[in-house]
Amino acid sequence: MVIYRFLSGDDDSSFCHKVTKALSEGWLLYGEPHYVFDAVAGKMRCGQAVTRDVADQAYDPDKKLTDYV
Repeated sequence: MVIYRFLSGDDDSSFCHKVTKALSEGWLLYGEPHYVFDAVAGKMRCGQAVTRDVADQAYDPDKKLTDYV
């Protein structure tokens, strides 16, 4: 099964660390990063989709995606 996550946050180093951590845990980049201007907060926001192949397991919507192995 392939699981999907969309990481998002402010356009700063903490977002880069979030993506780097996901990559170090076996997640793969999926598509291009996205950037939008949040007019209310007055700052740029960014997002990156990541996917990971996991062993044959039934999908459980109550399970955290990071708990799939």
